[in-house]
Amino acid sequence: MGEQSQQTAPIQYDYTVAKMFLVSTILFGIIGMGIGVFIAFELAFPELNNLFGEFGTFSRLRPIHTNGVAFGFTLSGIFATWYYVGQRVLKVSMAESKFLMTVGKLHFWLYFITILLAVVTLLSGLTTSKEYAELEWPLDILVVGFMVLWGISIFGLIGIRRERTLYISIWYYIAAFVAISMLYVFNNMELPTYFVTGMGSIMHSVSWYAGTNDALVQWWYGHNAVAFVFTTPIIAIIYYFLPKESGQAVYSYKLSLLSFWGLMFVYLWAGGHHLIYSTVPDWMQTMGSVFSVVLILPSWGSAINMLLTMKGEWNQLQSNPLIKFMVLASTFYMLSTLEGPIQAIKSVNALAHFTDWIPGHVHDGTLGWVGFMIIAGIYHMTPRVFKKEIYSKKLIEIQFWLQTTGIVLYFSSMWIAGITQGMMWRAVDEYGNLSYSFIDTVEVLHPYYTMRAIGGAFYLVGLFIWAYNIYKTFKCGRELSDKEINVNASPMAS
Repeated sequence: MGEQSQQTAPIQYDYTVAKMFLVSTILFGIIGMGIGVFIAFELAFPELNNLFGEFGTFSRLRPIHTNGVAFGFTLSGIFATWYYVGQRVLKVSMAESKFLMTVGKLHFWLYFITILLAVVTLLSGLTTSKEYAELEWPLDILVVGFMVLWGISIFGLIGIRRERTLYISIWYYIAAFVAISMLYVFNNMELPTYFVTGMGSIMHSVSWYAGTNDALVQWWYGHNAVAFVFTTPIIAIIYYFLPKESGQAVYSYKLSLLSFWGLMFVYLWAGGHHLIYSTVPDWMQTMGSVFSVVLILPSWGSAINMLLTMKGEWNQLQSNPLIKFMVLASTFYMLSTLEGPIQAIKSVNALAHFTDWIPGHVHDGTLGWVGFMIIAGIYHMTPRVFKKEIYSKKLIEIQFWLQTTGIVLYFSSMWIAGITQGMMWRAVDEYGNLSYSFIDTVEVLHPYYTMRAIGGAFYLVGLFIWAYNIYKTFKCGRELSDKEINVNASPMAS
């Protein structure tokens, strides 16, 4: 790894910006997933929709949940790890460039303000109604602004680096920046109606695309929001933190590069599987299905490479809870990237589409893969950025088992609910009439919805434990010496 190259004097890394994003990761994680748990209970107990009037309905809160988790919690975690990992593998400190330090701080504040405005506008009902792209045009401009600042930070640090070789994590961070920026701009091309008609709200806009074209661009973006927010930067995180925490070199650097280029080529063309049996041309639907199945290869290439990194060192699972988080995250990644392509097969999609099997698939990926890796990365960073011992190893263990239980409850209940839905919707009697009404399926699914909400609550309690452990580390953790900070495994009190 680049960090292991010889230096005449140790570099004093500046984690000011990393700390800022570390805090926002925890904050937006609790907000986004807290709302997610509440709306899960709303689905199980609809009367909860009446608690806060229009501001507490499922339809008003759901976009805040999805945006809060995807662009609040996840992007914060990605940015936090970038400002930590980038310096260390490039062998350069942010403090060495006043310009890059200013860019980093501006990046944080513009991002933070944008996410807060997103919460306010979505809660007020201001939305474009496009999945993962609900923000109205003024906020879209702010999103592009902070993404440009991130790009300046990435290429600025690369430009002044001391380490000639770009470690594989940097490749994945670059891919995330390029793809998110490009896709976000193209999908959010919209026309503010007030400036054309002189009427209505200045916040309102309409898409530049219409009908089938709008659907195509939306899911070219929508599925790749999953690819380049929930996948490539999370792979960047694990390729750094798993070797550092375990003391093991990445099993195969060649496999990491092969998987990288496979993901880059294949992922971009898989979005059509969201539009199977729609007005999109049939060949595009088929292409989406085929590329989705092919996607198993580079996805599993990355996951297997991560797991084989632990070859001969599986005993660390007993002693190091962060290794537990990362190994199980890789396992959930394998599960999710097999399940998604299966759902993209046309005959399977005919049963699965619009059912709860779909959010079941989404959440074993986001909670197990994305959530666990960001949690583990933040735990690894904490003693090094604050120079204090992790407050409690026991709390990390409790958090791990609590959240793992929550994930299993969540996706298993949604698998059962989704397949039950699909079977009931398709069932017909001897006369060809539907055997069940829609309300019949709703009544059957109630216990599974309740189980899903309880599973989400378990995961949320784990987030509060995480926040408490980090806070106590900062406030009263034992001061660490430079020698203790530089060991592989994260220093933590029992």
